[in-house]
Amino acid sequence: MPKLHSITYTPHGAPRKSQDAFVRLAANGAQLIQGYGIDGDRKGGSPKRQINIMSLSTLEALSGDGLKVAPGQMGEQLIIDGFDVGDLKAGDRVQIGASAIIEVTEFRSGCDRFQQIQGHDPAQLKGRLGIMARVVTSGTITIGDAVRVIYDTKPVDE
Repeated sequence: MPKLHSITYTPHGAPRKSQDAFVRLAANGAQLIQGYGIDGDRKGGSPKRQINIMSLSTLEALSGDGLKVAPGQMGEQLIIDGFDVGDLKAGDRVQIGASAIIEVTEFRSGCDRFQQIQGHDPAQLKGRLGIMARVVTSGTITIGDAVRVIYDTKPVDE
């Protein structure tokens, strides 16, 4: 059964930038807030980019390509073990734990900051950087929580 492997986020008050790493704090649990993302996350609130999610299997493969892949090092907030989030599409929903539901908005493309930290052009990693999602139902999540895909092909609200 798929499960939540890791949670990281950028807390309010954290340094804005590190030269060689994404600023991420590991957590055993978190509150997902509808329309925002992870409670207390400085990066929350974007309509389409509230949660950044990657698959453990993809991270393991990227490690073999020389990328830093410990939790948060790719800039992700959640790591899922047990299925490839790259198989999802915009509009698909994923339930994490008892009640939190997220909706896929787009594939993650990476940025100049990613290239600076990882030393790899994100364009060359297209389709391997995970997904962006928004929180559609609030709920508490904890490492080890069950993850269930709810295929929902409704278009994402603009």
